[in-house]
Amino acid sequence: MSPLDDIPQAARDVPLYSTESEQPSWLRRTRLLRRTLGLALLALAAGGLVAWYQTSGFSAAEFAQPFETMINRSAAETDGAAPAASDLEENRAVATQLAPSSRTLLNHRAYDEAPAEELVTLSANASIRLRSTAAAEYEAMTRAAARQGVRLVPLSGFRSQAEQEQIFFGLKAERGQDAQTRAEVSAPPGYSEHHTGYAIDIGDANQAGTNLNADFENTRAYEWLDTNAVQYGYELSFPPDNFQGVAFEPWHWRFVGDRISLETFYRE
Repeated sequence: MSPLDDIPQAARDVPLYSTESEQPSWLRRTRLLRRTLGLALLALAAGGLVAWYQTSGFSAAEFAQPFETMINRSAAETDGAAPAASDLEENRAVATQLAPSSRTLLNHRAYDEAPAEELVTLSANASIRLRSTAAAEYEAMTRAAARQGVRLVPLSGFRSQAEQEQIFFGLKAERGQDAQTRAEVSAPPGYSEHHTGYAIDIGDANQAGTNLNADFENTRAYEWLDTNAVQYGYELSFPPDNFQGVAFEPWHWRFVGDRISLETFYRE
Protein backbone atom coordinates (compact mmCIF):
# COMPACT_ATOMS: atom_id res chain seq x y z
CA MET A 1 0.00 0.00 0.00
CA SER A 2 1.34 3.46 -0.89
CA PRO A 3 1.79 5.97 1.98
CA LEU A 4 -0.62 8.20 0.12
CA ASP A 5 -3.43 5.64 0.31
CA ASP A 6 -4.45 6.90 3.80
CA ILE A 7 -4.71 10.49 2.57
CA PRO A 8 -8.05 11.53 1.02
CA GLN A 9 -7.89 12.12 -2.71
CA ALA A 10 -9.11 15.70 -2.24
CA ALA A 11 -6.20 16.47 0.03
CA ARG A 12 -3.65 14.77 -2.27
CA ASP A 13 -4.74 16.80 -5.22
CA VAL A 14 -4.51 20.23 -3.56
CA PRO A 15 -2.97 22.58 -6.12
CA LEU A 16 -0.40 25.24 -5.30
CA TYR A 17 -1.78 28.74 -4.85
CA SER A 18 0.05 31.93 -5.52
CA THR A 19 -1.83 33.98 -2.91
CA GLU A 20 -3.56 33.18 0.37
CA SER A 21 -6.89 34.50 -0.94
CA GLU A 22 -6.90 31.76 -3.60
CA GLN A 23 -6.55 29.00 -1.02
CA PRO A 24 -9.68 26.99 -0.20
CA SER A 25 -11.34 27.83 3.12
CA TRP A 26 -10.56 24.40 4.66
CA LEU A 27 -6.83 24.95 4.09
CA ARG A 28 -6.91 28.43 5.60
CA ARG A 29 -8.79 27.06 8.62
CA THR A 30 -6.22 24.29 9.05
CA ARG A 31 -3.34 26.74 9.06
CA LEU A 32 -5.20 29.03 11.49
CA LEU A 33 -5.83 26.10 13.82
CA ARG A 34 -2.14 25.10 13.75
CA ARG A 35 -1.08 28.65 14.56
CA THR A 36 -3.66 28.96 17.39
CA LEU A 37 -2.45 25.70 18.95
CA GLY A 38 1.13 26.95 18.76
CA LEU A 39 0.20 30.18 20.53
CA ALA A 40 -1.64 28.26 23.25
CA LEU A 41 1.39 26.05 23.93
CA LEU A 42 3.64 29.09 24.15
CA ALA A 43 1.22 30.77 26.56
CA LEU A 44 1.33 27.73 28.85
CA ALA A 45 5.12 27.79 28.79
CA ALA A 46 5.12 31.50 29.63
CA GLY A 47 2.98 30.89 32.68
CA GLY A 48 5.77 28.88 34.24
CA LEU A 49 8.06 31.94 34.06
CA VAL A 50 5.76 34.40 35.82
CA ALA A 51 7.09 33.58 39.31
CA TRP A 52 10.65 34.11 38.10
CA TYR A 53 9.69 37.34 36.34
CA GLN A 54 8.13 38.84 39.49
CA THR A 55 11.53 38.92 41.20
CA SER A 56 13.44 40.12 38.14
CA GLY A 57 13.95 43.64 36.88
CA PHE A 58 12.51 43.11 33.40
CA SER A 59 9.80 45.35 32.02
CA ALA A 60 6.67 43.95 30.42
CA ALA A 61 8.03 44.75 26.96
CA GLU A 62 11.31 42.96 27.70
CA PHE A 63 9.39 39.99 29.05
CA ALA A 64 7.24 39.83 25.93
CA GLN A 65 10.08 40.12 23.40
CA PRO A 66 11.42 36.53 23.53
CA PHE A 67 7.91 35.11 23.29
CA GLU A 68 7.11 37.35 20.36
CA THR A 69 10.25 36.08 18.63
CA MET A 70 9.35 32.43 19.29
CA ILE A 71 5.77 32.93 18.16
CA ASN A 72 6.84 34.62 14.94
CA ARG A 73 9.45 31.95 14.25
CA SER A 74 6.91 29.22 14.87
CA ALA A 75 4.44 30.83 12.51
CA ALA A 76 7.09 31.23 9.81
CA GLU A 77 8.22 27.61 10.10
CA THR A 78 4.65 26.33 10.07
CA ASP A 79 3.51 28.24 7.00
CA GLY A 80 6.81 28.45 5.22
CA ALA A 81 6.57 32.26 5.07
CA ALA A 82 7.08 35.25 7.33
CA PRO A 83 3.96 36.31 9.28
CA ALA A 84 1.98 39.32 8.14
CA ALA A 85 2.25 42.65 9.95
CA SER A 86 -1.19 42.14 11.54
CA ASP A 87 0.01 38.80 12.94
CA LEU A 88 3.05 40.47 14.45
CA GLU A 89 0.87 42.99 16.29
CA GLU A 90 -1.45 40.25 17.54
CA ASN A 91 1.48 38.15 18.73
CA ARG A 92 3.02 41.13 20.50
CA ALA A 93 -0.27 41.84 22.32
CA VAL A 94 -0.65 38.22 23.41
CA ALA A 95 2.90 38.02 24.72
CA THR A 96 2.66 41.32 26.58
CA GLN A 97 -0.52 40.19 28.34
CA LEU A 98 1.39 37.23 29.73
CA ALA A 99 3.65 39.54 31.73
CA PRO A 100 2.42 40.83 35.10
CA SER A 101 2.09 44.60 35.35
CA SER A 102 4.38 45.06 38.32
CA ARG A 103 7.22 43.44 40.23
CA THR A 104 7.10 42.37 43.86
CA LEU A 105 9.70 42.22 46.61
CA LEU A 106 9.07 40.74 50.06
CA ASN A 107 5.33 40.78 49.26
CA HIS A 108 5.32 44.48 48.35
CA ARG A 109 4.52 45.80 44.87
CA ALA A 110 6.77 48.18 42.99
CA TYR A 111 5.55 51.77 42.51
CA ASP A 112 6.83 54.75 40.58
CA GLU A 113 7.31 58.08 42.30
CA ALA A 114 4.56 60.63 41.78
CA PRO A 115 5.56 63.52 39.50
CA ALA A 116 6.60 66.50 41.63
CA GLU A 117 4.27 68.83 39.75
CA GLU A 118 1.24 66.76 40.81
CA LEU A 119 1.99 67.02 44.53
CA VAL A 120 0.47 69.67 46.81
CA THR A 121 0.97 70.42 50.51
CA LEU A 122 -1.64 69.79 53.18
CA SER A 123 -3.02 72.75 55.11
CA ALA A 124 -2.36 71.12 58.50
CA ASN A 125 1.28 70.39 57.72
CA ALA A 126 3.13 71.98 54.80
CA SER A 127 5.87 69.33 54.93
CA ILE A 128 3.38 66.59 53.93
CA ARG A 129 2.39 66.31 50.28
CA LEU A 130 -0.17 64.26 48.36
CA ARG A 131 -1.40 64.25 44.80
CA SER A 132 -3.89 67.05 44.32
CA THR A 133 -6.99 64.83 44.08
CA ALA A 134 -6.01 62.81 47.16
CA ALA A 135 -5.15 66.00 49.07
CA ALA A 136 -8.49 67.66 48.29
CA GLU A 137 -10.43 64.64 49.50
CA TYR A 138 -8.28 64.32 52.61
CA GLU A 139 -8.95 67.96 53.50
CA ALA A 140 -12.70 67.42 53.02
CA MET A 141 -12.54 64.26 55.13
CA THR A 142 -10.70 66.10 57.91
CA ARG A 143 -13.33 68.85 58.00
CA ALA A 144 -16.14 66.31 58.15
CA ALA A 145 -14.48 64.46 61.03
CA ALA A 146 -13.90 67.72 62.93
CA ARG A 147 -17.60 68.52 62.78
CA GLN A 148 -18.14 65.31 64.75
CA GLY A 149 -15.42 66.08 67.27
CA VAL A 150 -12.75 63.84 65.68
CA ARG A 151 -9.37 65.44 65.01
CA LEU A 152 -7.47 63.70 62.23
CA VAL A 153 -3.81 64.59 61.89
CA PRO A 154 -1.57 63.77 58.88
CA LEU A 155 1.68 62.04 59.85
CA SER A 156 3.28 61.12 56.53
CA GLY A 157 2.37 61.44 52.87
CA PHE A 158 4.53 61.26 49.76
CA ARG A 159 8.01 59.78 50.24
CA SER A 160 10.82 59.57 47.73
CA GLN A 161 12.73 56.33 47.26
CA ALA A 162 15.71 57.90 49.06
CA GLU A 163 13.55 58.69 52.10
CA GLN A 164 12.11 55.17 52.09
CA GLU A 165 15.60 53.71 51.87
CA GLN A 166 16.61 55.53 55.04
CA ILE A 167 13.48 54.35 56.86
CA PHE A 168 13.76 50.73 55.74
CA PHE A 169 17.49 50.10 56.14
CA GLY A 170 18.06 52.50 59.03
CA LEU A 171 15.36 51.02 61.25
CA LYS A 172 16.22 47.48 60.17
CA ALA A 173 19.77 47.92 61.43
CA GLU A 174 18.69 49.82 64.53
CA ARG A 175 16.26 47.11 65.56
CA GLY A 176 18.39 44.19 64.45
CA GLN A 177 15.70 42.90 62.08
CA ASP A 178 16.20 40.77 59.02
CA ALA A 179 14.76 41.99 55.71
CA GLN A 180 11.69 39.74 55.83
CA THR A 181 10.75 40.88 59.35
CA ARG A 182 11.27 44.53 58.49
CA ALA A 183 9.14 44.18 55.35
CA GLU A 184 6.19 43.17 57.50
CA VAL A 185 6.01 46.73 58.84
CA SER A 186 7.75 48.83 56.19
CA ALA A 187 8.12 48.48 52.42
CA PRO A 188 11.57 48.37 50.80
CA PRO A 189 12.57 51.48 48.82
CA GLY A 190 10.82 51.48 45.45
CA TYR A 191 7.99 49.35 46.82
CA SER A 192 6.13 51.72 49.14
CA GLU A 193 2.64 53.05 48.48
CA HIS A 194 3.93 56.38 49.76
CA HIS A 195 5.88 56.77 46.49
CA THR A 196 2.59 57.15 44.62
CA GLY A 197 1.43 60.29 46.41
CA TYR A 198 -1.87 58.56 47.18
CA ALA A 199 -0.99 57.04 50.58
CA ILE A 200 -1.11 58.79 53.93
CA ASP A 201 -0.50 57.87 57.55
CA ILE A 202 -3.16 59.34 59.83
CA GLY A 203 -3.17 59.89 63.58
CA ASP A 204 -5.58 61.06 66.28
CA ALA A 205 -4.69 64.56 67.53
CA ASN A 206 -6.42 63.76 70.83
CA GLN A 207 -4.37 60.57 71.39
CA ALA A 208 -0.89 61.27 70.02
CA GLY A 209 0.57 58.30 71.88
CA THR A 210 -1.20 55.96 69.45
CA ASN A 211 0.42 57.45 66.35
CA LEU A 212 1.94 54.85 64.01
CA ASN A 213 1.23 51.89 66.28
CA ALA A 214 -1.46 49.25 66.60
CA ASP A 215 -3.18 51.10 69.46
CA PHE A 216 -4.50 53.57 66.89
CA GLU A 217 -7.18 50.95 66.19
CA ASN A 218 -8.75 51.85 69.55
CA THR A 219 -9.07 55.59 68.89
CA ARG A 220 -12.10 57.60 67.84
CA ALA A 221 -10.15 58.67 64.76
CA TYR A 222 -9.78 55.10 63.53
CA GLU A 223 -13.40 54.31 64.35
CA TRP A 224 -14.51 57.32 62.33
CA LEU A 225 -12.23 56.46 59.40
CA ASP A 226 -13.36 52.86 59.37
CA THR A 227 -16.95 54.06 58.92
CA ASN A 228 -16.55 57.17 56.78
CA ALA A 229 -13.25 57.13 54.81
CA VAL A 230 -14.80 55.29 51.88
CA GLN A 231 -17.03 58.31 51.21
CA TYR A 232 -13.88 60.29 50.40
CA GLY A 233 -12.20 57.62 48.29
CA TYR A 234 -9.91 56.30 51.03
CA GLU A 235 -9.40 52.70 52.12
CA LEU A 236 -7.20 50.84 54.57
CA SER A 237 -4.13 49.51 52.75
CA PHE A 238 -3.20 46.70 55.14
CA PRO A 239 -6.20 45.34 57.07
CA PRO A 240 -5.82 42.37 59.42
CA ASP A 241 -4.75 39.14 57.69
CA ASN A 242 -4.16 40.87 54.36
CA PHE A 243 -3.00 38.71 51.45
CA GLN A 244 0.40 40.43 51.27
CA GLY A 245 1.34 39.26 54.75
CA VAL A 246 2.02 42.84 55.88
CA ALA A 247 1.29 43.62 59.55
CA PHE A 248 -2.04 45.34 60.25
CA GLU A 249 -1.53 49.10 59.93
CA PRO A 250 -4.66 50.92 61.12
CA TRP A 251 -3.00 54.29 60.46
CA HIS A 252 -2.05 53.66 56.80
CA TRP A 253 -4.71 54.68 54.26
CA ARG A 254 -4.64 55.10 50.49
CA PHE A 255 -6.74 57.09 48.05
CA VAL A 256 -8.49 55.10 45.31
CA GLY A 257 -11.10 57.68 44.38
CA ASP A 258 -10.20 58.34 40.75
CA ARG A 259 -9.20 56.28 37.71
CA ILE A 260 -5.44 56.73 37.99
CA SER A 261 -5.28 55.89 41.69
CA LEU A 262 -7.55 52.87 41.22
CA GLU A 263 -5.37 51.56 38.40
CA THR A 264 -2.24 52.19 40.47
CA PHE A 265 -3.30 49.79 43.21
CA TYR A 266 -5.64 47.35 41.49
CA ARG A 267 -4.36 46.78 37.97
CA GLU A 268 -3.13 43.20 37.49
